[in-house]
Amino acid sequence: MIIRQAVPGDCPALLAIWNPLIRDTSVTFTTVEKTPEGLAADIAARGPAFLVAEEAGAVLGFASYGTFRAGPGYAWTVEHTVILDAAARGRGTGRALMTRLEDTARKGGLHVLVAGVSGENPGAIAFHTAIGFEQVGRMPEVGRKFGRWMDLVLLQKRL
Repeated sequence: MIIRQAVPGDCPALLAIWNPLIRDTSVTFTTVEKTPEGLAADIAARGPAFLVAEEAGAVLGFASYGTFRAGPGYAWTVEHTVILDAAARGRGTGRALMTRLEDTARKGGLHVLVAGVSGENPGAIAFHTAIGFEQVGRMPEVGRKFGRWMDLVLLQKRL
């Protein structure tokens, strides 16, 4: 497995992994599927902060970070996303992506990574805890999807 910077050519594979999670699960609160144009723009804007895991030419997933909150006081804090294909879970892919993403963040002078995780995704909460994130908050019923209210769990890691 290799971890590398994402390129626009990765968009079809990334959309095939990400959009079913948006459409069919509660791991994200969004209901708006990603588009090739929007994802390509994100890849271009984030540069080295948008990574993919690849094995034998197949994209297994990605990790990326972006602005946590607007304003200069938050410039050293970013919120990340890590998404894996179902076949890549439990194989160290997420750890490898996050290790490289953390290294990129440190080199960029960042101080904190934030994870906003659906309360209905205990696997993601356990994953983040296992790689050194600390749960710092739970916001009850701030998300809504599939006709129900959902909690947002906030975790952070100081770099």
